[in-house]
Amino acid sequence: MKNSVAMFALAAALAAAAPSAAAISQPELDTLARDLGIRFTVIDNNPDDCPGGQPGCFLSELQVRLPERLPSDFTAEDFRLYFGFLGSPQKVDSDQFEIELVNGDLHVLKARRGARLEGGKSYKIRIWSGGHFYSSYYVMPNMYLAPEGLTARVVRATQPVVDPETQIETVPFVAAMSDEANLATGAPGNATQWRTPERAFALYSERLGAPIPAPEFVVIPTPAKISRLVGAPLDLRRGASLQVSGVAREALQPALNQLVAAGVGGLSAGPELSITVAPGAGLVAEGYRVTTSSAGRGAIQIRAADAAGAAHAVRSLAQQVAHEGGMLRPLAIEDAPRFAFRGLHLDVARNFHSKAEVVKLLDQMAAYKLNRLHLHLGEDEAWRLEIKQLPELTEVGGYRCHDPAEDRCLLPMFGAGPDGSGVHNGFFSQADYLDILAAAKARNIEVIPSFDMPGHSRAAIRSMEARYRRLMKDGTREEAERYRLVEPADTTKYRSVQNYNDNTLNVCLDSTYRFLDTVLGEVAALHAAAGTPLKTYHIGADETAGAWTDSPACKRVMASTGRDAKSLGAMFIERVAGNLSRQGILTAGWSDGLGHTDPAKMPKNVQSNIWGNLFAGGVAEGHDHANRGWRAVISVPNVTYLDSPYAPDPMERGLDWPSRDTDTFKVFALMPENLPANISVMKDLNAQPAQVSDTTPLRPGIGIYGLQGQLWSETVRSDSQVEYMLFPRLIALAERGWHEGSWEPVYKPGESYKFGDGKVDRAALQRDYAGFAARLGAHQRLLDAAGVDYRLAPPGARLVGGTLHAIPEFPGTAIEYRIGDGQWQPYSAPVAVSGPVELRTRTPDGRRASRSVRIGG
Repeated sequence: MKNSVAMFALAAALAAAAPSAAAISQPELDTLARDLGIRFTVIDNNPDDCPGGQPGCFLSELQVRLPERLPSDFTAEDFRLYFGFLGSPQKVDSDQFEIELVNGDLHVLKARRGARLEGGKSYKIRIWSGGHFYSSYYVMPNMYLAPEGLTARVVRATQPVVDPETQIETVPFVAAMSDEANLATGAPGNATQWRTPERAFALYSERLGAPIPAPEFVVIPTPAKISRLVGAPLDLRRGASLQVSGVAREALQPALNQLVAAGVGGLSAGPELSITVAPGAGLVAEGYRVTTSSAGRGAIQIRAADAAGAAHAVRSLAQQVAHEGGMLRPLAIEDAPRFAFRGLHLDVARNFHSKAEVVKLLDQMAAYKLNRLHLHLGEDEAWRLEIKQLPELTEVGGYRCHDPAEDRCLLPMFGAGPDGSGVHNGFFSQADYLDILAAAKARNIEVIPSFDMPGHSRAAIRSMEARYRRLMKDGTREEAERYRLVEPADTTKYRSVQNYNDNTLNVCLDSTYRFLDTVLGEVAALHAAAGTPLKTYHIGADETAGAWTDSPACKRVMASTGRDAKSLGAMFIERVAGNLSRQGILTAGWSDGLGHTDPAKMPKNVQSNIWGNLFAGGVAEGHDHANRGWRAVISVPNVTYLDSPYAPDPMERGLDWPSRDTDTFKVFALMPENLPANISVMKDLNAQPAQVSDTTPLRPGIGIYGLQGQLWSETVRSDSQVEYMLFPRLIALAERGWHEGSWEPVYKPGESYKFGDGKVDRAALQRDYAGFAARLGAHQRLLDAAGVDYRLAPPGARLVGGTLHAIPEFPGTAIEYRIGDGQWQPYSAPVAVSGPVELRTRTPDGRRASRSVRIGG
């Protein structure tokens, strides 16, 4: 942990490097920000001249075009362009400019000493950086100018825009990435190809097989058993007569609302709808039975062991009622969940997402029988939950703006802009959080709060430093130091994976544990007030970046305990887990941090989110944690990180370090209870076949506890983008969490797998997926009705002898095409065309189109 003096050094250095006051006026700066031209181009993802001879890097170019007329007093020192950059510039080629890292992803482009900048001239800055740059959406918007003494202003050219046809945000200042040879891959041996229309056509044709008839049943997740019964349809369009026993009607109200929205004309008259909640009769937790009869006025009987099971039954019924237009043909369903834990992780810290969006997601989670919301509320970039005893956490930590001292807000990461406004900013008041808890409780969903610690804690650290400075001004040193999370004498230097040098709590300070106790005390009180006690707290515990080596407090702890600096993170986890256990709260955390602990010093019950790479130790890690008796929740990034791109294409959003092709099929094909078997149907990050052996087998009687999808939000700025990234993939994840595919092979301890080895019945998998894809076509209408901005994949297409053939990702999705720049027209069958053709898909309600793709010409 850097000491407080060192933490202020950066701000002091920036101030010293800048003039005491800008030569230009505020109106002149406003004009400059309005007229400045910016262009960002990715040139090569595998250049020959990587700095220092390193094996991989990418080359990009930032072009800055100054307006023809500059202010008369303008000097090069006035030009300080701040921008977010997901990369580490290692070499900058420019006579006029240099780039400095501020912290995290925030960098500043400034003129070199003695440089002269001329109006009307364009300057090109070539930048070599580590890693790769596969997507236009890596580029952060809202670059801004911030001369000393003036109010910072966003450069207009870098503001994002939303396309009215697709409702997709674009960044117009980023040059199109069209050179597949230089941009699709970042190193020799990477076989990734962009998903062109021709490749998509071949892929969708293979997955879907022969034309698929309209599905008879559309319930998702797939019930254990569903069948037709004889009899005439029940006309529910005028309503049903609801009778409930063993549970309060209020406990089922959100599910009943979905039933009415599906086409049941009220719940006071019509065929009888009888819901009985009672244990026994072979029903397990969350399981249910539905039987219908057309005899007499007709009847629907639902029986479940608990309220959650009854709600699941109603929601399954609603899906089928909507599909049949309110005329429900008699059927029988018998169903139960595969896993007790079926979760979604939502990151509202990197970029904020509204209470309304969280409640909307809770509705969709319930519709697809997910039952855990892991709400990520604290990170390096922001703190999102009001803690009344520590108001700076949200007053400062809930906002990002250009304040180098970070007294008013945190520095603007991920393209947040300089003024503290917009969707990146905000927090949940305690009243908001109570509303979220109430909505979750009504839908039988447990909320698992998380403030990542001891790493990923910069927002807390900086907010508490702002508190410290405020109280020190008032002369109350003891209170100022009460919740301070840094040690003044600590001179440790480090840099986290996310490029921060000040983001790790000092785990050797009493004030750190006092801070956490205060935060968790208020959170637990909120859960109690909502009538939903805090059952699980997710401590985070991942990616602690080499801190504490030069902390006097930690040296004393190491001397007294015999620990070394690397084991101090485990000490923190063990201590916090013990405190939580004594309060009856289950500790959850990411597997890498938890794996460093001594199981003997941990509570018996622990939840470990397994996020190891399946191709690099993730299988062994998952099995090891399960063998400890912990609740292993499969969260592997290769498949369950839903902020990864759907397809390898420069116009798809998402960070691709876990995967470049996490589409709905890949999620559907996940085998959470047989981790090594996934290698049979999945290629590695370089699109190469691989082989994995089960070197740490599961012990007899040990199983997997659950499955969780993750949405991190570095590149996900708006609520609409949340929905684009989650749907329809989240529905496939819900399918795997609830229903085991018949094609999933039985786990065999010690078995080895390699891609295409036949140990997974690929044909059976594809048949199952084809039926699921056909049902997704019907569910697009349900998502439209709920206002969900799910992703529409562009169609696959090919030209054969002048004839256009096209296919959607999901059967029934409407396709449109146009020749050249002509009028859009519906595609229904192969059609003769000439010249270049543009294609797109459209939602059933006609409200949105997919991004378009071109073929031919």
